Amino acid sequence: MINTLIIYSTTDGQTKLICNKIISENFKQDEVRLCSLADCSREDLSKYNKIIIGASIRYGKHNSELLKFININKDMFNRIKSAFFSVNVVARKPLKNTPSTNPYVKKFLNKTLWKPTKVGVFAGKVNYPAYKFLDKHMIRFIMWLTKGPTNISKSYEFTNWNDVTEFGKIIKEM
Repeated sequence: MINTLIIYSTTDGQTKLICNKIISENFKQDEVRLCSLADCSREDLSKYNKIIIGASIRYGKHNSELLKFININKDMFNRIKSAFFSVNVVARKPLKNTPSTNPYVKKFLNKTLWKPTKVGVFAGKVNYPAYKFLDKHMIRFIMWLTKGPTNISKSYEFTNWNDVTEFGKIIKEM
């Protein structure tokens, strides 16, 4: 019986990869449903015992539709077991890679007034070759400002997959 819903909001696909890793290592196929934010807006959320939401950052913000979705459903999310994780490249830095130190997670949770049972943060990926011209150069400039990698011919993965595995174990058991 499917009793866990995992919702993702992704810009370039890394958040969905993280969700798939959590599912493959911790859940049986008949225990979990994975869906994008756009698809889950029509979902009957009340039929789930546990809801996990993963969301990426682009230019310092989570998807505005995600904020609306959570604000509409926050009372229910606060009544059941729920988890949230953010995927952002700022989390590549040791002093910004926990829920209490990551500025995007803190700002997001303050905006929504949602109190998830568990919160996580994972470093994302910079995939310069896949970006359109403007994104490529804007992200390169941001990386230059924050002392990150700037070679636009390469892709840089910062996700700590061991941390993803540990988070998956925790949310499976909550």
